[in-house]
Amino acid sequence: MKVIRAKTAGFCFGVKRAVDTVYTQLENQNEEKIYTYGPIIHNEEVVKDMEAKGVTVLRSETELDALDTGIVIIRSHGVEKKIYDMLNTKGIRIVDATCPFVKKIHNIVQKESAKGKYIIIVGNPQHPEVEGIRGWAGEQAAVVQTPEDIDNLSIPDGKKVCVVSQTTFNYNKFKDLVEIISEKSYDVSVLNTICNATKERQTEAKRIAEEVDAMIVIGDKHSSNTQKLFEICGKACKDTYYIQTLGDLNLNQLGSVETVGITAGASTPNNIIEEVQNNVRIIF
Repeated sequence: MKVIRAKTAGFCFGVKRAVDTVYTQLENQNEEKIYTYGPIIHNEEVVKDMEAKGVTVLRSETELDALDTGIVIIRSHGVEKKIYDMLNTKGIRIVDATCPFVKKIHNIVQKESAKGKYIIIVGNPQHPEVEGIRGWAGEQAAVVQTPEDIDNLSIPDGKKVCVVSQTTFNYNKFKDLVEIISEKSYDVSVLNTICNATKERQTEAKRIAEEVDAMIVIGDKHSSNTQKLFEICGKACKDTYYIQTLGDLNLNQLGSVETVGITAGASTPNNIIEEVQNNVRIIF
């Protein structure tokens, strides 16, 4: 009987940095109220703990616009340029917890857009990270995540194109989409902005899933990188389970297996991973 836990499971650098930023602000809090614009990371358990300690999550521009005072922490996924402009105009203090790798993409698309290039962002258009990147990319930009999206692009003839990616996008899918874009005869420059930690996590998860009888993927249901892990593991191991906490796992389903693999998304706290790992070991 064997349990294999991925070495890459759990908080990535950007997520840890963002979470630590909030708790540091709480430790140093004076009379100013602390807000985050959107959930600081995609993990309900972490966000609930912060709210219990007095942090308020602002979930819309309307709520943001209603503020007169306080500290607003920018979430790890980053936000559009107009959010910074709004806060600066109101004179509200900004604490920027945007992942540095995401911030790098903001700088890239802003710079390349200023050169007159058309920006293609490979990613999920509904994901907050992608929404943030789009907000730095200027007027001539589009988000694609399928071949059909690429076919529907309307890019002026002779326009130079810059391609970037959501940091947590599936690397193999990114390569496939870039190949399709390249076949369109655009003058294309491609910048692979998928985070190295994402690629390493996906590679390790696939390797473990191929070796075990059952695979457990832990992470918030809204976490893009966890969804990608589940997709990858599900192709390699038919008995793959997606859970947020131990309470979502039916341990009886694992009673007849000999090996179990465990991985977790970049926003999953270590204590949740350990709780799952310890309880899975008990049944063996």
